[in-house]
Amino acid sequence: MDIIIIAVCAVICDCNTWVNIAEFGRSRLEWFKSFLALPHGIPSHDIFGVVFALLNPEEFVRCFRLWAEGLREALGGQVVNIDGKTLRGAHDIASGKTPLNLVSAWVGANRLVLGQIRVKDDSNEITAIPPRIINLLLQQLHF
Repeated sequence: MDIIIIAVCAVICDCNTWVNIAEFGRSRLEWFKSFLALPHGIPSHDIFGVVFALLNPEEFVRCFRLWAEGLREALGGQVVNIDGKTLRGAHDIASGKTPLNLVSAWVGANRLVLGQIRVKDDSNEITAIPPRIINLLLQQLHF
């Protein structure tokens, strides 16, 4: 179960290879130790690959959906918040560079940022959401 939890957290944070997932786990070892057993530390990238190769993909997706639905119900249906912000003062007038515009997705009740994406100056949340959601879903399906 520890391996699955680490992998899900890593994928949410934009990791897309077993090597990236293992590196993500090692870089956050102390945090993971605060709620996982990890008797042998963070597994190697090979172990992540072996464990997920043994899982039935359809069953994994079914269980993941049940877990996500449980979160939604526990949080009263309000799971992901989306908002765009322009970082004022983050521009270079001399070079003609405009301020950085970001769209963030987060779980407000848990104060957990799921991800951020840079958007064009003339963009907004509505145009930025679909590519980010599609990217996250595709990464989850590549287990």
